[in-house]
Amino acid sequence: MNQPTMRSIFHDGLWHNNPALVQVLGLCPTLAVTGTFVNGLVMGIATLLVLLGTNLTVSALRRQIPHEIRIPIYVILIASLVTNVQLLMNAYIYELYMILGIFIPLIVTNCIIIGRAEAFASRHPVPLAITDAIAQGLGFTVVLSVLGGIREVIGQGTLFSGFDLLFGPMAANWTIHLFNFDEHFLLALLPPGAFFGLGGLIALKNLIQSRRRIVAETEPAVEAAKA
Repeated sequence: MNQPTMRSIFHDGLWHNNPALVQVLGLCPTLAVTGTFVNGLVMGIATLLVLLGTNLTVSALRRQIPHEIRIPIYVILIASLVTNVQLLMNAYIYELYMILGIFIPLIVTNCIIIGRAEAFASRHPVPLAITDAIAQGLGFTVVLSVLGGIREVIGQGTLFSGFDLLFGPMAANWTIHLFNFDEHFLLALLPPGAFFGLGGLIALKNLIQSRRRIVAETEPAVEAAKA
């Protein structure tokens, strides 16, 4: 079996097979907690850490894990890693942990993680499994952060609010105030706004990909005409 290259793995995770824009997995946190840029960023990083630990362990132990009971073993492993991430957030960024609420423990049920463990980590060596986890986790984190930023700007006219919850008092002035609203635009801040935002990002991604394909198809004809 031909091994994928690290370049192709990153292309897949960030663009061609992005977990949020193409696979459309992890919709619960994507729609529920991306009310601000910081919320999306922290949720994405928490998912990336669990995905990284899962892919690393599953790949390293893939020859020792019995095939018949691999799924229960994956779930136990993922639950253990989520508990560790949960305790770390509880200890160091408690307020953000409370804001993200039930969606941190629900990472256990995130289809991205168990899907990558089954489809990739269990069939590839550790270096490639780690690369896949970083690529897929980054792809997911970027989409959640961008979606959170868009919703925050439209919903409350700010960007990067809440960074002090992540970096401490020194980040209290990092918030950018773009607009002044008498009242917040709730449609953008509530989950229905996330549906529209995610749909817009998927449409934008498909438009860019379609234009790239058209350019790639027409370039040979143009070069042939010039010759």
